[in-house]
Amino acid sequence: GAIELLRAARPKLRDLSLVHRIDRGTSGCLVIAKKRSALRKLQEKFRLGVVEKNYLALVVGDWQFGERLVDAPLLVDHRRKGERHVVISDAGKSAKTLMSLSRSFGRYSLLQCRALTGRTHQIRVHAKYTGHPIVGDERYGGISDNAVAFKIGLKRLFLHAQSISFPEDSGNDLHFVAPLSDDLQQFLDRVSSGSKTKKSEKDKMSSAD
Repeated sequence: GAIELLRAARPKLRDLSLVHRIDRGTSGCLVIAKKRSALRKLQEKFRLGVVEKNYLALVVGDWQFGERLVDAPLLVDHRRKGERHVVISDAGKSAKTLMSLSRSFGRYSLLQCRALTGRTHQIRVHAKYTGHPIVGDERYGGISDNAVAFKIGLKRLFLHAQSISFPEDSGNDLHFVAPLSDDLQQFLDRVSSGSKTKKSEKDKMSSAD
């Protein structure tokens, strides 16, 4: 995992620890503490809900909800193949995600997702709940949808932790941004090119009629 690699690279930092985690296959921002005292302070900020986390997610379909607050409790139901599987359930913990359209590609929609809570697989399950699963999600997405995306060139879950911010002890906000990784940007370029080609062909047919 990420923290094991970092500890191996920085053996002098004996207390190096992850403040929070992101799903396997997700790229983007991570917060890492070098001291136990910093770890405790930062984890408390997460518990108090003063950390703002924003993600980019490419989902299947044409998003028509505008800005939508998905408020659906999540329950870790059971493990599949040794990993956690999460479902929507009234018996679960409160989970809220604010989702809005960033860009439409016809077949796909790029969403800005703000995780207002920090539950396991939250954005992935909430995306599925709206009827728009994240592209490349082999746990909560559709097999046929993923097969199409993998054929186009996607190699993993299209979920990116774009930014994270939280107040430091002085009261000032610290804000960090991670640009979209090259592999995800290249996939967006491919689907964008494809959607433009289809639109051009449709316009030509309409003109001929």
